Amino acid sequence: MRVGAFLLSAQFPGQHHAEVLDRTVAATVAAERAGLDAVWLAEHHFVPYGVCPNAATLAALLLGRTRRIQLGTAVSVLSTTHPIALAEQAALLHLTSGGRFTLGVGRGGPWVDLAVFGGGLAAYEQGFAERLDLLLSFLRGSRVRGDGPQFTFPEVAVVPRAAEPARLAGRELADWLGLRPEPALRFPRQRTEAGGASGGASTPGGGPTAAGPAVVVACTSPAGVELAARRGLPMLLGMHSGDEDKQLMLAAYRTAWRACGHGEERLARVEREHVAAGVAQVADRTPAARATLLRAMPGWFEYGLGAHRTVDGRERKMRDPHAYTELLCDLHAVGTPRQCVDRLLATAERTGIRRFALLAEGSGDHAGTLENITRLGAEVLPQLS
Repeated sequence: MRVGAFLLSAQFPGQHHAEVLDRTVAATVAAERAGLDAVWLAEHHFVPYGVCPNAATLAALLLGRTRRIQLGTAVSVLSTTHPIALAEQAALLHLTSGGRFTLGVGRGGPWVDLAVFGGGLAAYEQGFAERLDLLLSFLRGSRVRGDGPQFTFPEVAVVPRAAEPARLAGRELADWLGLRPEPALRFPRQRTEAGGASGGASTPGGGPTAAGPAVVVACTSPAGVELAARRGLPMLLGMHSGDEDKQLMLAAYRTAWRACGHGEERLARVEREHVAAGVAQVADRTPAARATLLRAMPGWFEYGLGAHRTVDGRERKMRDPHAYTELLCDLHAVGTPRQCVDRLLATAERTGIRRFALLAEGSGDHAGTLENITRLGAEVLPQLS
């Protein structure tokens, strides 16, 4: 099982943007020290729900501040960015980090962002598949062209090319320059096995594999599940989904997969890479863990989600913030270390999912977030293994 921290750079009422982002940076460093597998970063525009507008840019900073941990986006929103520009960023991060970057993508929501960045409602409602295909063409090939209704451009070379080893001749280059390279460092819990369905993973030598960065797709609808299966990509499932919902989505994924004629052996590999988002709050007593979240998260939901504006003025309904927090406490790893372990193991047993991205900043407090991550590493992870 692989457990990572999910960081939204959430602005709780009364906090400044700088202190929120500082908490995200400190939490990532703490997650590496705690032995977590990954940190997943969200992006949002124009709302205090999350103050990071570009998850890939923040990942670049955090890859430079860390040495072992994987950094992923959860997600980079394709509806508000050019897919080739995002692919260039992903290739750059893959090649310069030794394969520690995972690109999570999604279509986002019908927000005013679509008007600001020029994609319009069509980019959200009809454009995701074309954008995803262009991004994958760049990451997996040597040349790319646009022939769709949204993007039409002549064939161009892929630079930098992610689908190559990052260090083709590192030792030869060092010898030519008269340098003596340092031996590769090893860190606790460093992953060396082959990784995601798109082929991105760290290798024993420290560099990425030849297939480029791993890509996952956020799936919240049957159409999204079918698209991920057809493209052979693992899913990122939202934290609002319980185990039964996850089981239904996984069943739909397998049906779509087999309808495409993809092989069963490859399906087994891809299914090991599905990611489930959730919440984690560790305390000595379960009521204390729930109380921490119930004090902070409803106000954040109301303050942050309530700021969303739709692109076309359509009416939108928001969940009751307190009831939603209660639901998340019921569904996820909230309680004593043993209860958190049992919750994660139960989800893994019922669904087969072995990768988790757990919201660790639900207290809204800098010190509380770091303590929560430390306890996840020291008291929950050892019991999972």
